[in-house]
Amino acid sequence: MTEETPQEELPEETSAEQAPETLESQAAKYEEELAKLKDMYLRAMAETENVRARAKRDSEDTAKYATTKFARDMVSILENLVRASASISAEAREASAVVKQVGDGIDMTIQELSGIFERNGIKRIDPIGEKFDHNFHQAVASVETVEAAPGTVLQVLQAGYVLHDRLLSPAMVTVAAQAKSA
Repeated sequence: MTEETPQEELPEETSAEQAPETLESQAAKYEEELAKLKDMYLRAMAETENVRARAKRDSEDTAKYATTKFARDMVSILENLVRASASISAEAREASAVVKQVGDGIDMTIQELSGIFERNGIKRIDPIGEKFDHNFHQAVASVETVEAAPGTVLQVLQAGYVLHDRLLSPAMVTVAAQAKSA
């Protein structure tokens, strides 16, 4: 007894005209599917690269601005030292050796802190004579004057500070206003 292997059913023979059309349509279908898959792949790769770049940027920003709160607190201390130094007049320094030593100690501390700030990307904003910029200045008063253009900073009551390019504290300023005509 011989075993017969079932033969696969062959599709009915198609006419010569139908075969190329069917193959062409299948090829077009596969090319379309390939194009879709390639597009999806490229989009996924682009998204992955965007996520990677965003994560790197976030990591750099975190490292760059991690000290923001501490820097803000230190700026306050520096400004208090500047006010303390300014409150000791030259006459008081000359009149007493102790007052002179205290004043000199405060001045040296200010210089040291200022150097540390500069090395760590903290810059002082002292905008006398500059145009008022609401991004870095806070106007606490305006003075009518003809000596300066309106919107010019006339006086800095408290210096402002930036950490790299981010504002820590705005400069408190007096701004020139247009004088009223008599």
